[in-house]
Amino acid sequence: MKLPLLAPPDASLLWLEAHRVVAGTHRRPLSGPPTDDQLAQALAALPLGPTRWVVEDLWTPSILLRDLTELPKGAEAQEAFFRWRFMQALALETPHFVQALEVEAGIWLASGIPEAMRESMLQLGLRLDRNLHNLTPRWLHLYNLLAPSLDLPGMLLSLSPADSGRYAGTLVAWGRTLCLLRQWAEPLTPEAWLEERIAPSAAFLQRESRTPQQLFIWGAAAWPESSLPTRILDDRSIFGEAR
Repeated sequence: MKLPLLAPPDASLLWLEAHRVVAGTHRRPLSGPPTDDQLAQALAALPLGPTRWVVEDLWTPSILLRDLTELPKGAEAQEAFFRWRFMQALALETPHFVQALEVEAGIWLASGIPEAMRESMLQLGLRLDRNLHNLTPRWLHLYNLLAPSLDLPGMLLSLSPADSGRYAGTLVAWGRTLCLLRQWAEPLTPEAWLEERIAPSAAFLQRESRTPQQLFIWGAAAWPESSLPTRILDDRSIFGEAR
């Protein structure tokens, strides 16, 4: 099951991570959120037309909201409700723009981005006459690329490199559909990820009769062996499919 928060159009892809920006043949390192000049240089490398942005997980937090059996009536009331639940669940103080999509009955995927960051991106697009047609967290973009071939329950790590070979990032898992989503800003080594994050998540999924049968990894060039068959996703496979 694919979970596009906005229907992906036929558009150029701007790939924006905390440590780099990729746009066609344009690839530059970053040390944090990009400046308008850095984004303008990247966008200049893409053909004119709508632009699809894939954005760093750490800047676009996501959460699965469960047991939502009754929602407020009306679109505006629902938007306000999901924004409130999202901010409350993640203990966020900075205002976020939030989108929500029902995954299963009573379970909603909510993803957000700081309102100031989103507004800056939209204004830059207007100044450059480039329509920001789609904005998606990195983990969700990867999941949607994999989704058509996900016949077995599995797990995906969407990692952001830190210092000393450590990674922050997102863990998502699926059975029949998306069933687990956890995010950590604290970086750990791959070995610590296996012990402190992957193993407990796999144990939880086993109790839910959704034992993962495969592990996909984005953001690391190598990964320790484990009981799960592991596939490392590289730039060629992801950017090739995305275009």
